[in-house]
Amino acid sequence: MARLKTHDEALRLRLLHRAAATVFDRGTAALSLRHLAADAKTSTTAVYSLFGNKAGLLSSLYEEAARLFAARLAAIRPTDDPAGDVIRLGLVYREYAVANPHLYAILFSDRSVQCPSESEPERPREAVETYRPLVDAVRRGQQAGQFSPESDPEVIALSVWGTAHGLVSLVLSGNEPPGLAVADCYERALGVLVAGWRVSEGKVQGFADMP
Repeated sequence: MARLKTHDEALRLRLLHRAAATVFDRGTAALSLRHLAADAKTSTTAVYSLFGNKAGLLSSLYEEAARLFAARLAAIRPTDDPAGDVIRLGLVYREYAVANPHLYAILFSDRSVQCPSESEPERPREAVETYRPLVDAVRRGQQAGQFSPESDPEVIALSVWGTAHGLVSLVLSGNEPPGLAVADCYERALGVLVAGWRVSEGKVQGFADMP
């Protein structure tokens, strides 16, 4: 009879999600492999077997957060309306962040997880790579005549990403102004921004003929 494998992928993912919650609530200093093992009802041996040490756990945590986020964005399939795809990607961005604030914070807020050691200074680049579907949508929009062909597609994508990130950060930090909700303006804000890139660089749609 085959021996039951206990250190499997399900356990690895369970440990990662519990570790993410701990880091989000109390920071990396509060992350103890022994406490994590007890919380997940497994042994410290299992944790060490799967991740090696705390640095390995943090590295895996970052990689898993990036993988899940990239997979969610990639689920938005390209259509014949690239400008609309840009907005749809922005909506998924907010949905993912609100549903998974601990994983989102690990990608874009917690530097101690992004770079747990000086030997891996380039790791935050992985988070940046998750916006490639956005850049691709902008490029398709330029080819379809929806966006200014003179503009750098990465600059357009960055402006959309920055707007999405800023508004999402207000939600996650609890800093929405009293009586106002980001959810009420988020899609419209993205739509206005996308519309602004639909004309020649340096001109804003509707104001091109102003003196």
